[in-house]
Amino acid sequence: MLGGPGVKGWPQDQPALRRAAIATQRWNVLRGDLPLPLAVIRRSALEGNLRWMQDFVSGQGVQLAPHGKTTMSPQLFRRQLDAGAWGITFASVTQARVGVDAGARRVLIANQVFAGADLRALAALRREHADLLVVFLVDSAAQLALIEAWYRTQPAGDAPFDVLLEIGLDGGRTGCRDHGQAMVLARALRSCAATRLVGIECYEGLWASGRSDTDRELATGLMRRVADVARQCDAESLFEADEVLLSAGGSAIFDLVVPGLKLRLSRPVRGVLRSGCYVTHDHGNYKRYMASMAARLGCGHGLQAALEVWACVQSCPEPGLAILGAGKRDLSYDVELPIPARWARQGEAAARPTPDGWRITALNDQHAYLRFAPEAAEAPRVGDRVGLGISHPCTTFDKWRWMALVDDDDEVVDAITTRF
Repeated sequence: MLGGPGVKGWPQDQPALRRAAIATQRWNVLRGDLPLPLAVIRRSALEGNLRWMQDFVSGQGVQLAPHGKTTMSPQLFRRQLDAGAWGITFASVTQARVGVDAGARRVLIANQVFAGADLRALAALRREHADLLVVFLVDSAAQLALIEAWYRTQPAGDAPFDVLLEIGLDGGRTGCRDHGQAMVLARALRSCAATRLVGIECYEGLWASGRSDTDRELATGLMRRVADVARQCDAESLFEADEVLLSAGGSAIFDLVVPGLKLRLSRPVRGVLRSGCYVTHDHGNYKRYMASMAARLGCGHGLQAALEVWACVQSCPEPGLAILGAGKRDLSYDVELPIPARWARQGEAAARPTPDGWRITALNDQHAYLRFAPEAAEAPRVGDRVGLGISHPCTTFDKWRWMALVDDDDEVVDAITTRF
């Protein structure tokens, strides 16, 4: 069941419904059937994004384990797996449980795990699902000591945890900062009864600039470090699985790290990209990154912005300013402000692109400031509807318990739920 009175974006005179009953309601975003603000995912763009990304990784000879923290939606996890994703990535053990419940059987936790409660939960997950592969990251002797101390308290015979050694960048987030540190840790992981070293991981996304020369240098240098550690681990027989996992890939320059995931070692290598934001793409941050990627690929790309938040114009208090009824509680604003994408006059049932020059200049908790030229031929009026595009979709999903899936006529044809 989803929705019900008191749930944002849900008709307040309607009870909760089973997801299978959503399409039969024949709701339309622009007909006024649902209260605004309302987050929607455009079905055609979503399906195109799923196809394009799976075709991309297949063509590159690597696998995809998209980062589930982007959406935390079991329905979208299922769509990604059905499209061919090898597994799903998460940022925490709690998130991983949601993914396993949704059907994921290969789970990568792209974070350090060491707390007793988390290790206990992972052990329980593995007991519940004999076919479950779950791996997490290790980047320090201190973390390993905590894992080992907890493992010693458990019954003899419990399987060790599968782990990836993380390589990091100076000034960045987690990960070993140099080759020597990484090798000392790799040997310790190999000799520890609580862990099984199954591969190497890194993350380049936070460093992307959108400038191809700079980004290529970054990715090449980082993946060279990964390769150096992997080759030495292979030479010293430190890997303990039949195949070696090599994983990287945010959503900005994933094409540049792919070559480094296809390393030749003495045993098979499985390269795994973790890009997550492709599923809905966006109107700002990743749109710019993908423009650079399209130039590098020489054949464009098929990703389209699928996520919008619709809001009403509730006041036009002065020339050149309209106040919309959506704000920080509803929209991403961590990278940049929302982008007006489509609009419709009150009473109109079809949306059109917003005029040039419309822009959001500020957000409050529940309001957005839409600026436009006071003398413009098309100016918003109270009651009009504006569809806001998103920059960085991750921090819009966590603001909604459900989202409507709409067709190209803005008819609601399905829905997804989130589990933050």
